[in-house]
Amino acid sequence: MAVKIRLQRHGRRKRPFYHIVVADARAPRDGRFIEKLGYYNPMTSPATIEVDREKAYEWMVKGAQPTDTARAILRFKGVLYLKHLMRGVKKGAMTQEQADEKYKEFISAKDEKIAARFEETAKANLAELAKISGVAKPIETVVEEVVEEATEAAAETTEAVVEAAAETAEVVEEAAAEVVEEAPKVEEAPKAEETPAVEETPKAEAPKAEETPAVEEAPKADETPAADATEEKTDAPDA
Repeated sequence: MAVKIRLQRHGRRKRPFYHIVVADARAPRDGRFIEKLGYYNPMTSPATIEVDREKAYEWMVKGAQPTDTARAILRFKGVLYLKHLMRGVKKGAMTQEQADEKYKEFISAKDEKIAARFEETAKANLAELAKISGVAKPIETVVEEVVEEATEAAAETTEAVVEAAAETAEVVEEAAAEVVEEAPKVEEAPKAEETPAVEETPKAEAPKAEETPAVEEAPKADETPAADATEEKTDAPDA
């Protein structure tokens, strides 16, 4: 059975808290475990780590393989250093007393560094709380400080603007002088002669159209007297 030393997650969302356990490699991450070796809290500054070094060393000697994160934690707590010293004792490079003394020195130095870091963090937190809950300045003092800062900023800005304007004027004057010196003098163009006034051409009068003679009225046809016709009819002899 493959055994691993790994982390088992606990805690609520975005506030993780881990147990350092020895578990079967086939078991789920947050499932059953064989033995608990300690805990790891990454939410503190610095992180809080508590590990039973002797039990962790025994499990590593038996063949338990730590994960990457668990290996880093065990190295930080000195478990891997203890394993290294015990290997030296087995090979005869040092005695057990020498190994124990070196291991105690390592652990004491490590604990002192961790305690110093906790103290620095506590002091920083106290200083931050003092800033937040400290005595506020009087309104008059705050107003005076703001007015002084604004006056100084305005004076600096005005001086900078005046200097920039003076420099710009000097550059413009120098450039204009150079352009005037280099430019050739323009000769005056001869005046154009006055052109004689154009004589007005006589207006051409169109010939008047001849008047057409009035059309003579056609003579009216002679009217046949109706009375004669009736008389002719009456004069005819009876049949």
